[in-house]
Amino acid sequence: MIRLGSLAGYPFEGPRVLAGWIPPARPAVYAIISRNDAINKPQEFSVIFVGHSDDLSKSGFPFKHPAAQSWIKRAGNKFNLHIAYYEAPGAMASHREQICRELMAVYKPSCNDEKYDQAWKDEWIGEYSAIGTEMLTTDRDPNS
Repeated sequence: MIRLGSLAGYPFEGPRVLAGWIPPARPAVYAIISRNDAINKPQEFSVIFVGHSDDLSKSGFPFKHPAAQSWIKRAGNKFNLHIAYYEAPGAMASHREQICRELMAVYKPSCNDEKYDQAWKDEWIGEYSAIGTEMLTTDRDPNS
């Protein structure tokens, strides 16, 4: 299992080698990841595509997916491609889409056409004050 996303992340199953993977007939969010350097750093990956499906078994995996050729080109060959997936218990398609947007903002996958960022501007909600929203007065280092 790997964790992807901000804060604690989502518990994704995998990574599994995409070329030998048999997708389950379940709805899920998935991340296509590429091994960066198989010899020197065998456990280092880059997220290159994020998507979701109502049924993974009908999404064209491993290599009939519409974006598969861009994955192979980005990874160098199909054996550098891996997949990780998160079933998101009880999630509707809209919730899975929101998870995808968050992951795209965090990892900026090169094979996704959509781009999102994590920008925040004060004018979006206006200024406010409430208990607990003051500036921190303690050092961020818990040992000091």
